[in-house]
Amino acid sequence: MSTLDHAIREHRTATVTIALHENGRPLAHQEVVVEQKRHKFLFGANWGESTLALVNGELSGPERELAEQRNEYFLRLFNQATLPFYWARFEPERGKPQTQRILNLANWYVQHGCTVKGHPLCWHTLAPDWLLPLDNREILKLQVERIQREVSTFAGVVDCWDVVNEAVIMPIYDRYDNGPTRLCKEMGRIRLIGTMFEAARAANPNATLLLNDFDISPAYDILIEGCLAAGIRIDVIGIQSHMHQGYWGVERTQRILERFERFGLPIHFTETTLVSGDLMPPEIVDLNDYQVSNWPSTPEGEERQAQEVVLHYKTLFAHPAVEAITWWDFSDGGWLNAPAGLLRRDQSPKPAYEELLRLIKSQWWLPATRMTTDANGQLTLTGFLGDYELSIGNRRFPFSLNEKGRSSISINLSA
Repeated sequence: MSTLDHAIREHRTATVTIALHENGRPLAHQEVVVEQKRHKFLFGANWGESTLALVNGELSGPERELAEQRNEYFLRLFNQATLPFYWARFEPERGKPQTQRILNLANWYVQHGCTVKGHPLCWHTLAPDWLLPLDNREILKLQVERIQREVSTFAGVVDCWDVVNEAVIMPIYDRYDNGPTRLCKEMGRIRLIGTMFEAARAANPNATLLLNDFDISPAYDILIEGCLAAGIRIDVIGIQSHMHQGYWGVERTQRILERFERFGLPIHFTETTLVSGDLMPPEIVDLNDYQVSNWPSTPEGEERQAQEVVLHYKTLFAHPAVEAITWWDFSDGGWLNAPAGLLRRDQSPKPAYEELLRLIKSQWWLPATRMTTDANGQLTLTGFLGDYELSIGNRRFPFSLNEKGRSSISINLSA
């Protein structure tokens, strides 16, 4: 067993002894079926525009068939979805948010067993242009009200949020004028972040709130440290791992994890990409500067992507601080037109998809397994943390493995 596999077994599995009773007596020598139903760990991807259109009844014919095919592959693999709350698109006209359209999408994912996250609440990119004629006082008021509106409206459906996205680059962001950067120049990053987190927390005290960034330089460490010192309650550290210029490798990934684990907070890898075509030139600083109309996936690139995705997911799953990995984009041709999908443009799965499916739903999964209780009505099993179901005939009894190590539970069949 490799070092990574050993760490995965140590941090992601539990051994439980289950005692079965009926009418006050142990259920001895009883055959049962135990099956894992869901991972505790969040394996996810971002929404698709085709899924958004499909859920809202806007597709027909071949486009609908492709969207349905995409969704089938998504639900077979993932238990988490990141949904779009980019302010400029969510509320292109002031006072007319696309609330119902996104709520339909969120409910669809929840109904299909997925945890959903909103992305993002405050971001300098895709902030609406209708903020620009306003002064900072009015921009701040509208930004806070926007957070309060979305977080409260979606509470109970979307209970996880990227609150402030890519704050490291503010307030020096100079590509174009935008409301959040103006606020950051006046307030400073820490005060801005604190204000946004406070608004989100007040709107839904039970929500999980992330600070998320692509800049994983020491500047991000310093920003997090400053926020925590200022008393800002950050629930999760979000790390983007867009590897358009090449796979980080196990050692670099582990060094990054070592840097951020010192804060004692859960870590989510919120945007992960590995391309299955030619790599982006290494001299590109801002990935948005590489805009090509034709960036194809290649057979060689797909094999490389498949090998790298296994190593990357194993490295992250082996680290106890990591609680979620989100792939970005699920299908080719999304962000930056990159061949970074697990599915091709025709929605057929690449080798990387098949490898992830093997890991998540085979190697890291307990399938329906027949077991028999002993003379004391007990059985012992080891499984990955998550939700399970024990079946005896037509009767089903759910239970969960929430903590690593050993535990015991009792199931009363006559209750």
